[in-house]
Amino acid sequence: METKRRKFQGVLNILSFNRHFYVVGITTLLIIISSQLYFQWSQSLLWVIIGVFLYGLLMPLIVSAYVYDFSGYYNFDWLKPLQLKDSEEKLVLNINAGFDETSYILKKNLPKSKLQVFDFYNAEQHTEPAIVRARKVSLTYPNTLQIKTNHMPLKTDSVDYVFLLSAAHEIRSFDGKVQLLKECHRVCKPNGKVIMVEHLRDFPNFLAFSIGFTHFFSKNHWEEAFKTAGFETFNETKFTQFMSVFNYQS
Repeated sequence: METKRRKFQGVLNILSFNRHFYVVGITTLLIIISSQLYFQWSQSLLWVIIGVFLYGLLMPLIVSAYVYDFSGYYNFDWLKPLQLKDSEEKLVLNINAGFDETSYILKKNLPKSKLQVFDFYNAEQHTEPAIVRARKVSLTYPNTLQIKTNHMPLKTDSVDYVFLLSAAHEIRSFDGKVQLLKECHRVCKPNGKVIMVEHLRDFPNFLAFSIGFTHFFSKNHWEEAFKTAGFETFNETKFTQFMSVFNYQS
């Protein structure tokens, strides 16, 4: 399977999956501008409102282009410092939320290891238009299994590396995250690793996504979830100012 990405694929995905947001935003802005025909707006206030709308509409696209199209995220260079061993004895688990852009690339980076892919997408719980649209165009890795977040059909202490790449935040409740992470802890071998990549609910992502940064969760939130699930050691490295790579060890 070809893993080379098209130019601007990341930002085009964001624009496509969240087009409802842009339709509403642009429509609202046009209504505000058109209202000048009937109301006497302060020109200064009008330009401030236009600036705020344009910032809110364009900045997420600019940051997404930087992170997903120009930073090398999908080259997986950020994985090299983790020094993961690749061998036929290794079992790697990649867990997604219904949109899989990484399994083929992950297999390319760990070609000898066995790769199993799980999808915890739940149509009743994951109803946001963006993820519904993303699922329709997602690649499906061979033998991908649909799972519930509280159960993985794997033996205890059987997995070397678990990947959660921009997926775990789709579980909105704290308890739901802990359920998934407890299963990750159960299936991981002693000294197995969980590698999670996420945007955080922090200041850089607020500047990037404005109110949209509430779709993500804080570093403290994730630390508490992993500790509750039984993980003892972890570290965080930044991949650009907007994404964090967490390395948790059972």
